[in-house]
Amino acid sequence: MIDYDSKNKVFHLQTKHSSYVMGLDHGYLLHHYWGKKITTYRGSRPIVYAPRSFAPYADPTHRGFSLSTLPLEYPAYGNGDFRHPAYQVQLENGSTVTDLHYAGHVIYSGKKKLDGLPSTYVEQDQEAQSLDIILEDSVAGLTVVLTYCVFRDFDAITRSVRFENRGTKSLRLLRAASTSVNFRDDQFDSLTFYGSHNNERNINRRPLYPDMQVIDSTRGASSPQHDPFFALMRKNADETQGEVFGFSLVYSGNFAAQIEVDQYRTVRASIGINPFDFSWLLNSGASFQTPETVMVYSDCGLGGMSRTYHQLYRSRLARGKHRDRLRPILINNWEATYFKLSEEKLLAIAKEAQKAGIELFVLDDGWFGHRNNDKSSLGDWFVDRQKLPHGLSWLSNRIHEMGLLFGLWFEPEMISPDSDLYREHPDWSLHVPDRPRSLSRYQLVLDMSRADVRDYLLQALSAILSSANINYVKWDMNRHMTEIGSALLPPERQRETAHRYMLGLYELIDKLTRAFPDILFESCSSGGGRFDPGMLYYMPQTWTSDNTDAICRLKIQYGTSVVYPPITMGAHVSAVPNHQVGRITSLKTRGDVAMSGNFGYELDLTKLTDEEKQQVRQQVTFYKRIRPLIQFGDFYRINSPFEDDDTAWCFVSPDQSEAIGFYFKVLASPAQVLKAFRFQGLNPQALYENLATGEVFGGDELMNAGLNVPDEKGDFRSYVWQFKRVQG
Repeated sequence: MIDYDSKNKVFHLQTKHSSYVMGLDHGYLLHHYWGKKITTYRGSRPIVYAPRSFAPYADPTHRGFSLSTLPLEYPAYGNGDFRHPAYQVQLENGSTVTDLHYAGHVIYSGKKKLDGLPSTYVEQDQEAQSLDIILEDSVAGLTVVLTYCVFRDFDAITRSVRFENRGTKSLRLLRAASTSVNFRDDQFDSLTFYGSHNNERNINRRPLYPDMQVIDSTRGASSPQHDPFFALMRKNADETQGEVFGFSLVYSGNFAAQIEVDQYRTVRASIGINPFDFSWLLNSGASFQTPETVMVYSDCGLGGMSRTYHQLYRSRLARGKHRDRLRPILINNWEATYFKLSEEKLLAIAKEAQKAGIELFVLDDGWFGHRNNDKSSLGDWFVDRQKLPHGLSWLSNRIHEMGLLFGLWFEPEMISPDSDLYREHPDWSLHVPDRPRSLSRYQLVLDMSRADVRDYLLQALSAILSSANINYVKWDMNRHMTEIGSALLPPERQRETAHRYMLGLYELIDKLTRAFPDILFESCSSGGGRFDPGMLYYMPQTWTSDNTDAICRLKIQYGTSVVYPPITMGAHVSAVPNHQVGRITSLKTRGDVAMSGNFGYELDLTKLTDEEKQQVRQQVTFYKRIRPLIQFGDFYRINSPFEDDDTAWCFVSPDQSEAIGFYFKVLASPAQVLKAFRFQGLNPQALYENLATGEVFGGDELMNAGLNVPDEKGDFRSYVWQFKRVQG
């Protein structure tokens, strides 16, 4: 998977279908190629060292050798390269000029775990091969180790960087990207996400232009506004064909992704921790590890890239006992009761859930402290006996006696000023001396960089989780960081707070998930506000959005699927009119949309009509039949809601023996053209039976000619086709 040509000083990294090539020249590490697999790289397109006006020269005897035009693999700033650097270090004398040169490399089997950070992994060393390239700046005493990992079974390469201060003087790290890649032309579109609370992961595709394109977060979280991901797509690339280069950062905090087109129309793309308001003091002997970037190349369009991310993140990023298990169908009481919960009401909902065949009951916000609204009690993790007079253990036992699992909501990272915890420890929140503490949702953010805060949370949460038979935890986070400062950090380290917060959070979650391995943890941040690979490492699923409207969810789930597999996406049926947008859609459409992810309900089952309850039972029974296909099958996007009125997608089993297709017609129109649904991913030589009608068609016919979408009147309609292979 990794070869080093010592004669030509070239590194060649190979996945099944892609190659990534670097070479050494004058001690600098240069990028040569990333794209479709090359069996042997022989330098058919060498780097041209042409003299350029205004170009400083790293080698005075070689006038064409200028860092300002070279495709540097991990570029610096200050000695000739005027493009944005991958890293920046300040020396004790105040200068920020550094110059990294090759000092050696190591190739080894397997993949190392990153210190304190989530990352993809292997279960056996033969699954991957890794490369450490060691770069040094002898003047600064700085060593930088670029780590690459190539997977055997996935068209993915990961990158991360470790900075080591091997000198006698302190260094200050000002910028530390995880990845930087130079492309020799700019004939790309960028694909990124944008959004907000209740409107996450809208797709934005736009041409590159001679300037800098940036997406980032300064909110202390990956955020619903952007996602730590971008792709570069060739102009002719679409969902099914063309070259796509994906960059996904395994991190949950402040990030920045930059795409720069220079004056020669070449591209530099990078992603990593956001340098805004960041620095890290590296004393002599200290080191700093960047998060991991997962890079995916596809020559089968965006869909090919997505399926690589899906397969990798599902099996070699998510961890634990639940990784390969079918996820339970749940009922969450939040939109049924909000804060006005009682034992009687919860048990009534659970009884209806049991009748419907639902498998998990989740008790959401309002069960602890004196939590009658969102103005108090975060941090006071003890049971509210006025609402639950018999306690959690009693309630959990009653739920289990009905044959349901029991789950619980927490928001551990936050603290309410109106709480016993805040009155006892006001310094535990993020704050800056002599400045007011901004409230959001009437709450503050606990300082997760502090060991005493983490110790308290570990003890308090463990006590609750040990007190009852709890099978599931929904871990919420409902505000972003302001006044980012820590009472325990010295002045010279205050700009480390946001990253130390993430390291502390990861440490806490790692301890909890290891201490309670049987519990299924789900991440949430007012829905999809922290839907990122970093959280998926610890919690194998995420609540996709607080917006449960089926039509809004078409875009939200479609956009999310560009990187994240359907098994990670919590998707629930809620009441109508919808609580977020007021729309009325049929129970069938709401169910079909939610069945395209991790299925559940978020409504008051006791208020449904007998007919609706019967329909819920049918939906639950149907989802149980198709659940393996939805959660572990290959996902294909067919019609984009960002480009068309309608949405369509399908799921195909890995062995191509089963398939299910979904088509969502949003708005009716007069004289509408009869539309077709065309499957993807089937075996073209096989025959497939429609399980509803008994009709048999060839896989090639279903993919090329397709099926008629019924021409029915009415808005917000959905259609489902299920096929099983009968021959071939």
